[in-house]
Amino acid sequence: MVDRRRTSLTALSGLGRRPRPQLSLATPPPAPVARQRASLIVDNAVYSSGRRVATPDTAAESHDWLVEDPERLVWLGLYRPEPAELGELAEQYDLPDLAVEDAIKAHQRPKFERYGATLFVVLKAARYLDATEEVEFGELHLFLGPNFAITVRHSESPDLSRVRRRLESEPALLAKGSEAVLYAILDAVVDGYRPVVEGLATDIDEIETEVFRGDPGVSRRIYELSQEVLEFQRAAQPLLGILAAIAAGFDKYGVDEELRSYLRDVEDHVVGVTERVEAFRLQLRDILTVNATLVAQRQNEEIRELTEASIAQGEEVKKISAWAAILFAPTLVGTVYGMNFDDIPELHWHLGYPFALVLMIGVSVTLYAVFKRRGWI
Repeated sequence: MVDRRRTSLTALSGLGRRPRPQLSLATPPPAPVARQRASLIVDNAVYSSGRRVATPDTAAESHDWLVEDPERLVWLGLYRPEPAELGELAEQYDLPDLAVEDAIKAHQRPKFERYGATLFVVLKAARYLDATEEVEFGELHLFLGPNFAITVRHSESPDLSRVRRRLESEPALLAKGSEAVLYAILDAVVDGYRPVVEGLATDIDEIETEVFRGDPGVSRRIYELSQEVLEFQRAAQPLLGILAAIAAGFDKYGVDEELRSYLRDVEDHVVGVTERVEAFRLQLRDILTVNATLVAQRQNEEIRELTEASIAQGEEVKKISAWAAILFAPTLVGTVYGMNFDDIPELHWHLGYPFALVLMIGVSVTLYAVFKRRGWI
């Protein structure tokens, strides 16, 4: 938990403003039609005793309701607000500058910070996409004060409309204030982890089958799934610290006993999720090791087969070479005496023909014996 000094929000509220254009006698070209921007305020409600009493059109109107009766609760839901708009809200509700800066920049890790009476909480929601077999993560920022709750979403998930409907159906719970909103959002985020855990478990089972089936693309899939599990762990693991920090302030800030039990139940679910995710991480590590071993075995088998083929080919080459050498000897003798020159001494010798035959047979038999002894034939 962090308690930090505040500074002026003039710079934040001035972001996004453009200087006024100077007048010119020339007729300006027609301005292009600007694209309609998504609605900044998703929902804006004022509650009294846990029941909605007003739905103001602007954040300023909501603040006016609090000025009239500080016991009311304003719940303002924002979706990707502009820096200037969030800066104006910060001035109205006295939000801490550093927390507002984090909410503007987004891409924060889950955390819990206390600035006096204002809490700033960052959560990472997750949902499993069956079509692509991937995990999609969303970021949610919460500003919680004694009589207000401001949620800032930077992605489609989580769906806070369901959380709001649930609390509005239980006025007694919503009447407990912004702590009830925090509990309900935490509970929704953690409940959203369950389908992700089930989807990851199914993907890991499929990968195990692909590993032993020898799928060539399984190594890439293991790596991608390992990254998803790691990112999921980064989203879920910090919730234990967040819930511990909230529990540490139960007595100091007088948190309702019923909310305490609800938050402990959420903590139990988070422990279960983190244990499963850690098991997934270790399981994927083992699968990657097994896959590397199987790949190495397949490569060794291929090398062995290539070596055996090379050895067999070498044996055939030796046999061919041996027979070629054996046949070369009589061919050489026959070629020499077949040149038909008159000055060859043995041509007119009456034993020349038998001598040539004996020479050819003797050389061939000698070579055959030598190659046979060496195993070439």
